[in-house]
Amino acid sequence: MKSHTFIIAALLIAASWVQAAQATASQAVKIGVTAGAHAQIMDEVRRVAATRGLALDIVVFDKPEGIDAALAAKQIDAASFEDGPSFLSQRKQHSYALTSVATTVTFPIALYSRKLTNLGQLQRGATIAIPDDREGTARALILLQNFTLLRFKDSAGLHATLADITSNRLNLKILQVPHARLFDSLNSVAFAIIDSDDAARAGLYPARDSLGLEDARSPYANVLTVRDGDCTQPWVAQLVGAYHSPEVAHFILTHYQDSVRRPW
Repeated sequence: MKSHTFIIAALLIAASWVQAAQATASQAVKIGVTAGAHAQIMDEVRRVAATRGLALDIVVFDKPEGIDAALAAKQIDAASFEDGPSFLSQRKQHSYALTSVATTVTFPIALYSRKLTNLGQLQRGATIAIPDDREGTARALILLQNFTLLRFKDSAGLHATLADITSNRLNLKILQVPHARLFDSLNSVAFAIIDSDDAARAGLYPARDSLGLEDARSPYANVLTVRDGDCTQPWVAQLVGAYHSPEVAHFILTHYQDSVRRPW
């Protein structure tokens, strides 16, 4: 009789473990990312989070423009795929009730050249190329200002245009070039400013191939976002803690060096 009681008790315990495991799986935080570095880094975040009692379900989207909409529609619980200014633009444009809760990584724009080995060789009156889209232009001008090659109006901020330039100490000729042609422009300009995605497609990596690159704490750092109503949920702090962990920092450094930068 005692043996039967023991067996029944063991079965009940096993059943409770199965139910607990099922409950944990059903409570996994769904986080939307794009393929590539975001998904790779988030997989390491998932590993770290699991050791801390937080289950993550990574949802990889083919089209990044659908991720904010999925988050707002409660199809996922968090997102990690876009830089801060892009997120703010999407939130404003679509009236999404979403909030940035942490920075993640920075994919730096950088200066590439086939003619120079350092910026000290840059000649007065040289021609340079920058992206021709509005955000790309502003981001490139900020980088040029950081390298003291020009200055623009403080009021222009993240919306700087060529018209906002107030000082160009080397009288550089600035060409605005479509993204698809920036790599080819390296044959004719002193240097070109190319973003991380375009550079990678051309086989260039900021840490290895550039004359200079964007700081990790650029205003264009990527962000981790959640719905406004979830900001104070315990899992949000757990997720941020896992992302900002020493293990994830080590993963980013060893896998990408400074071609993917860490702003935290």
